[in-house]
Amino acid sequence: MSGKTRFGKWLGAAAMALPLLWSAASHAQSVVVGGKNFTEQQIMAELTAQLLRKHGFTVEKRDGLGSTVLRTAQENGQIDVYWEYTGTSLINYNKITDRLSPQETYETVKKLDAAKGLVWLDPSKANSTYAFAMNQDQAQKLGIATISDLAAAMDKGQKMTFGSNAEFYARPDGFKPLSKAYGLNFPREAVKRMDTGLTYSALKERQIDVALVFATDGRVPAFNFVLLRDDKQFFPSYALTPVVRQAALDANPKMGELLNKLSHAMDDATMARLNANVDVDKKSIAGVAKDFLESQQLI
Repeated sequence: MSGKTRFGKWLGAAAMALPLLWSAASHAQSVVVGGKNFTEQQIMAELTAQLLRKHGFTVEKRDGLGSTVLRTAQENGQIDVYWEYTGTSLINYNKITDRLSPQETYETVKKLDAAKGLVWLDPSKANSTYAFAMNQDQAQKLGIATISDLAAAMDKGQKMTFGSNAEFYARPDGFKPLSKAYGLNFPREAVKRMDTGLTYSALKERQIDVALVFATDGRVPAFNFVLLRDDKQFFPSYALTPVVRQAALDANPKMGELLNKLSHAMDDATMARLNANVDVDKKSIAGVAKDFLESQQLI
């Protein structure tokens, strides 16, 4: 066989292989980003999608999903990455009710979920857990900065009313055990049960003195609330963390580095501000995400 013939056959084989290589490379850079059906999760899904697209990934975004549906989709390989809360995985998906520190919670879910092919990347400092909130001026006037301070003030005769959703009031790991842990003595008539969203407006309008809220809710900074520090660490840790399928991470190693950078940029105050940009200021999620990524020099 002549050199020219051999070269021709090699060229033909190479030409046939190139589309396959391009297809494999394209597939390796294709990522499905998921998200749950509330503002914070929609923001995180959009931040992730914009970040990855800017760095050369082809991204399909599927947000607005229920928590269990989303988790199942990821385990089944239909979602590559989404932001989950450590406490949610610990309690809801792994059925562990032991009281653990934030670090123990993270290490536990990281280990247990690794067996399911899921990788927990670096946790952010955004902890979307339950919290007690007060109007800032009243908390400062009474010298209340922690839940223990609240209990001490009430022991000294300070009358306080508390707004809670019905679920937290009734659940076995909710209001009653928390009251026991802190020595809180709210009279029965001083506890106002209402829908979750109404606790914020009731506190803002001074209809109650203390409200059950979520730590990263945008209304906390927007309404000038202050969160009382959970100094006995009663509430589980719900650290917002990127979780990636191992197979997707193996195919796209750069994704882990990018998502860790984004995670390191998030904390309670930042998440609350982004939530407020959308829920209070009525800005678009896409615009809020773009502005934040640019401000952090991530895109």
